[in-house]
Amino acid sequence: MPTAVTIPRTVDAATWVAAKSPALIAVAHGSRDPRSAATMSAVVARIAAARPDLTVRLAFLDLNTPSVEQVVDVVAAQGHTHAIVVPLLLGSAFHARVDLPGILAAAATRQPRLRLTQADVLGTDARLIAAVRDAVSAEGADPADERIGIAVAAVGSSVRDANVRTTTVARKLGTDTAWQTTTCFATTEPSLTQAVSRLRANGATRILVAPWFLAPGMLTDRLAATDPNLMHAKTIGDHPHLTDVVLDRYATAHLTAIGLSA
Repeated sequence: MPTAVTIPRTVDAATWVAAKSPALIAVAHGSRDPRSAATMSAVVARIAAARPDLTVRLAFLDLNTPSVEQVVDVVAAQGHTHAIVVPLLLGSAFHARVDLPGILAAAATRQPRLRLTQADVLGTDARLIAAVRDAVSAEGADPADERIGIAVAAVGSSVRDANVRTTTVARKLGTDTAWQTTTCFATTEPSLTQAVSRLRANGATRILVAPWFLAPGMLTDRLAATDPNLMHAKTIGDHPHLTDVVLDRYATAHLTAIGLSA
């Protein structure tokens, strides 16, 4: 006969049930542009709506609040013993490899009763590329039109391998379409101007910029100002595919943490 579980009198039933699953802390980069934080809030609200059984919290690495440290303390105070930290980052560069792990290590020392597991970054997941394709299609880009050139614009990184991985997004975006695609970066070369020249040299007569960004901000504005005559698709934003990817990263990290394979 199963042992009865007694819920502590100081904890309501919903909180007690939620505490049985790890909390999900979604960590965004942060930006001085208020549109970015607003977009990330919408993203996390959609995740929370998809999984009402989980405690879902948004935190920022920099420039916005709440910070990762603040959210970790809140989750610990709620009685959680485990939290999965999902970086809302498209690339695996400094923030994912150094910055966030350092923050979590310090937080674990401060909150020894709370286990913190960092999930993988979002990466070049096919579902996110599909979300970008949706944004490009919304601008009237016919997949059968070979005159269309797509410049996939990403942040850019000092880590060469991260940039190389990002270039695969343009190739995959053009799969099963007649589009010509190439990659450019906001902070390094090739620039948007160079990408546009390459596409035009290859015969593209209508060029669109596809931002490989989760949210609008100063860098997407910089790209738009580079050539105001170009059409810029929307960022990924709170697309349902992003919700699916975040929850998959959470589930995979959880299974790994308890010794099971995803």
